[in-house]
Amino acid sequence: MSRPMFAVSVTVLMAFALNVAAQNPPVPSSKGASAKSSGPVDQAYLQSIWDGWASNDVEKQGQFYVQGPGHLFFDVAPLKYTSWEQYKAGVAPSLKDSPKVTFTLNDDIQIHPEGKITWVDGTLNMEGASPQGEKQTLTLRWTAILEQQDGRWLIQHEHVSVPAETPQQ
Repeated sequence: MSRPMFAVSVTVLMAFALNVAAQNPPVPSSKGASAKSSGPVDQAYLQSIWDGWASNDVEKQGQFYVQGPGHLFFDVAPLKYTSWEQYKAGVAPSLKDSPKVTFTLNDDIQIHPEGKITWVDGTLNMEGASPQGEKQTLTLRWTAILEQQDGRWLIQHEHVSVPAETPQQ
């Protein structure tokens, strides 16, 4: 793919993601998710993290993230956050008026437990509607490192990104 075409593709994908995130009213999650306090990290726990993001309640979402400085979180935009507090402050304004979206983990999620550390990687779908009411889906990549602290699994590093090219469905 040529450099100008790559730039256009990334711009279109970002515009789609931001458009989906700005067009529907927030709906609280009914899942009642909370930071996993025992047992290994599993797909249900990982889905509860994304259900939390879909609820648009950044205050509650903090229960899944390690607190304090020195932890990198890479979201679609901006480039990075260096603490949960910075991440929360950065996303809170966009979540305030954010539309209803859902996130669904795909079947390629891999969970790699190693003692008090577990890393996960795979893809998920973000679904929402365009301003015209058309259903839109965006596939995201996700990698996270969770650490067991005080019996709870917390994200200490996360990377969320949009592929430069839309995957074949």
